[in-house]
Amino acid sequence: MNEYTIEQQPGKKKGKKKLLFTLLLGTYDFIAVCIAYFLALWMRFDFFYSHIEQKYLDAFSHFILFYGAFSVLILWLFRLYKTLWRYIGIRELVRTLGVSLMLSVIHAVAITLIFWHRMPISYYIGGAMIQAALLIGIRFSARLLDDWHKRRNLSHTDLKRVMLIGAGNAGQLILKDMVANPGTQDKVVCIIDDDPNKQNRYIDGIPIIGGRESILAGVEKYHVEKIFLAIPSATAEQKRDILAICSETACELKQLPGIFQLISGQVTVNEMRDVAVEDLLGRDPIRPDLSGVYSFINGKTVLVTGGGGSIGSELCRQIAAHKPKQLIIFDVYENNAYDIQQELKDQYPTMDLVVLIGSVRDSRRMFKVFDTYRPQIVYHAAAHKHVPLMEDSPCEAIKNNVLGTYKTAYAAMVHGCERFVLISTDKAVNPTNVMGASKRLCEMIVQCFDAKIKAGKANEIPQLFTHEGCENADKDGTGSVFRGIRTEFVAVRFGNVLGSNGSVIPLFKKQIAKGGPVTVTHPDVVRYFMTIPEAVSLVLLAGTYAKGGEIFVLDMGSPVRIDTLARNLIRQAGLKPDVDIKIEYTGLRPGEKLYEEKLMMEEGLTKTENELIHIGKPIRFDQDILFKNLSTLMNAAYANDDHIRELLIDVVPTYSPANNKPDKPVITVYGTDGEEKKDELHAAG
Repeated sequence: MNEYTIEQQPGKKKGKKKLLFTLLLGTYDFIAVCIAYFLALWMRFDFFYSHIEQKYLDAFSHFILFYGAFSVLILWLFRLYKTLWRYIGIRELVRTLGVSLMLSVIHAVAITLIFWHRMPISYYIGGAMIQAALLIGIRFSARLLDDWHKRRNLSHTDLKRVMLIGAGNAGQLILKDMVANPGTQDKVVCIIDDDPNKQNRYIDGIPIIGGRESILAGVEKYHVEKIFLAIPSATAEQKRDILAICSETACELKQLPGIFQLISGQVTVNEMRDVAVEDLLGRDPIRPDLSGVYSFINGKTVLVTGGGGSIGSELCRQIAAHKPKQLIIFDVYENNAYDIQQELKDQYPTMDLVVLIGSVRDSRRMFKVFDTYRPQIVYHAAAHKHVPLMEDSPCEAIKNNVLGTYKTAYAAMVHGCERFVLISTDKAVNPTNVMGASKRLCEMIVQCFDAKIKAGKANEIPQLFTHEGCENADKDGTGSVFRGIRTEFVAVRFGNVLGSNGSVIPLFKKQIAKGGPVTVTHPDVVRYFMTIPEAVSLVLLAGTYAKGGEIFVLDMGSPVRIDTLARNLIRQAGLKPDVDIKIEYTGLRPGEKLYEEKLMMEEGLTKTENELIHIGKPIRFDQDILFKNLSTLMNAAYANDDHIRELLIDVVPTYSPANNKPDKPVITVYGTDGEEKKDELHAAG
């Protein structure tokens, strides 16, 4: 026997089994349709065979065998012998019923016209009904036996007990998938739904025990270990409220990502994902229309400073998707730059990508980059952002954040850049720390640059040298370099981003994985949060709205209590706060505030085309004095002057170091129960 013959044996056996099954089913159908009409005739005469009139028996006996064979042929033509009956559903049911009804009509017409003999009405009706029941019954029996066998196996297996939230289409599909795939190692023991019409009923034998108010009691009564949230159409606020209740249990939480899975039919247990922290923030994901960004970026040379960082790398990803002429990634840290370079080269192999290493503090390097590549758009994300570290090294914050921004902005201005977008932070509002004060100073710098350019006085912007003479913009002394400058300078301000470098969320997860404790600075500390892709999308969109000099403020939603996030993360891990994992309050760090603000008291908001992006009205200050102070601040920073904070207070009027208490604002925060609470939050003292 050759190798080919050996390989074909399993296929031949399967083919023989399939053929045998088809023959058996065809034989059953032949007998079923014959018996169906005999039973109908027998029933018509009260189940007494002797009472059946001979004319009816003759017509029946002469016609029924032809009809049986004809029925099998029609069923075969409609492919009802090629269906996998273990997976029969509504579609197969309707198709089988339709074919059976068609056969009954043919039967009635044929026996009447061919034999010129009208049968009793009950014969036609009863026969059609019994025939349909027999044809459908045999086909559904395979499905019923398979389901029974699976349920029998489930009841004898040590599976995780699941509470399913949502008795709608998605919930029913999840339940169906779990029964059909016992390998999931989970079984639903109860269902929650807020619809009163569904409560105290059953789906596939599983009780719907009540609404969300029954979650905690249901978990205890049914010994639930997992909770599946299957309401893809729920709003973010509704999910937040439900998840806040679920977080009070020690159950593992999973949810169906969104309505898309329901529409596309991808509703299975495998589609369930862990509940992310952003699901607990209580707002819908921000999905702005980025069509304007495409026309703004497409075909242009774009530079991203700090392009290897968490914000900068996401900027690069989204910019690359909008088909720039050339994308230049500039970063001082080579590992981050290398990572995003490899990612983009793999995803956009034909894109003109340049990755450069260097510091924005080096004006000679910045001049060389701008002179070589002539970027038309600059997104300036390079900055030191860690508040406690900058409190310990304030001169480095000035060198990197303030002077790095100034030198990059100056190089952009004199090399024909069209737009310069500064990535700022809500910590720049009434700053209580060096990092926030340095970013507020960056905002003031771009406002000064824009104002001078609009006034036709770009030549009055001093060039701050650390290597005087090596990178002088006005080399010929004629001032021609300052003529025709049209660079627009803007800033975009937003709060904390989930998952960014230094974000509190990854820290909490590491602490939980190690068994605790989880460290929170203060039980009342609150922050605004946004995901990195959301923030970057709005940054790109805000850049398209710029006319120069604006400070764009992104709507971050409602502030969230950090202590609540920590407790929810512990519960998501199936643990209990303060029992399994301790929470320790370490006290506010140097320069840290209990709250962050979006705007300064003196600023007002104006609207843009997008309701999530606002423009803060610029605060007036003397630009020439600022330039003089910047020169003094630069010299002090490079001298590593211990009194740099005192100088910073003079330059940034709104800077109030942490030992000065600002007013106590009243803001909205969310507790663990998802309820809004008004709290008076005290500043750090």
